[in-house]
Amino acid sequence: MRKPIIIGNWKMNNGPEKAHLFYHDLEKLMLNKEVDIDWAIAAPIISMPSLMMQTEDGLYIPLAAQNVNENDSGAFTGEVSISMLQEYGTEYVIIGHSERREMFNETNSSVNAKVKAIIKSFTSEDDYIIPVVAFGETEEQFNANKTALVVKKQLNECLKGLDADDVKEIVIAYEPIWAIGTGKTATPEQAQKICKLSRDIIAEMFGKETADEIRIQYGGSMKPENINELMKQPDIDGGLVGGASLEPESFFKLITFNK
Repeated sequence: MRKPIIIGNWKMNNGPEKAHLFYHDLEKLMLNKEVDIDWAIAAPIISMPSLMMQTEDGLYIPLAAQNVNENDSGAFTGEVSISMLQEYGTEYVIIGHSERREMFNETNSSVNAKVKAIIKSFTSEDDYIIPVVAFGETEEQFNANKTALVVKKQLNECLKGLDADDVKEIVIAYEPIWAIGTGKTATPEQAQKICKLSRDIIAEMFGKETADEIRIQYGGSMKPENINELMKQPDIDGGLVGGASLEPESFFKLITFNK
C-alpha cells in the first residue's frame, strides 16, 4: 500500500525569521500528536536552516528543496548543487515545477537531466534525495482537450532513460497549471482521472509493478477544506501544496488529514 505524502511548497515566501516562528508553532501543534504519513516542507534555501531541529529532542521537519542544478559544481551563479542539498540533509527536491518551466525556461529535457543526476548521486541512504517530478497542462491545453497528450509527452521525456527500480522511488506530482494559485481546483474526479492516466503511462513505460508502487501527488490549490475528498481517490497519494502550507495551523491540518 502506498504511503501518503504531503509536501508544502513555500515558493518565494517565509524568510528565515518567519520560518523560525513556523518551526516553533508547528512544534507546539505536533506535541504528543502522531503523523503517520510522509511529509516535508520545501522552503527557500535561505530559510532551510531555520527549519532544522532546534534542540536535541525538538521537532524534526523533513526538508525538501524547490530546485537543484544537475552539475556537481562550477560557475553557475545563483544555483545549488545536489551535494549542497545533501549537506543539509534534504530528503526531497521538486523538479520541473510549472513556475520553473514558465518563468525560467525549464524543459522536459532539463528535468530529465536533473532527475538522472540526482539518481546518479545516490551512494548511501544518508544522501538519498527523492526527486518530485512535477508535470501538468496549461488552461489553454486543458480547454483544448489536450491534457492527455501533454501529460504523456511530459512523463515520457522527463523520465526517459531511467530504469524501473529508480522510478519506483520517484514521486510524481500532477499539477494542472490552471489550478495553481488561482483558487481554482480540479474536482476530485478530474484529478483522479489524470492521476490514473499518469499511472497507466508509467505502466506502459516501466511495467505494472512500478506503476503500482510510484506515488502520485496532486498539486493545485489543495487545502484543509478539500484534502479529504481528493485523498479518497484511489490514484492520488498526496499533495504538493502551495499557499495552504505557509501557516503552521493550516499545514498541520494537511499532514493530519487522516486523523
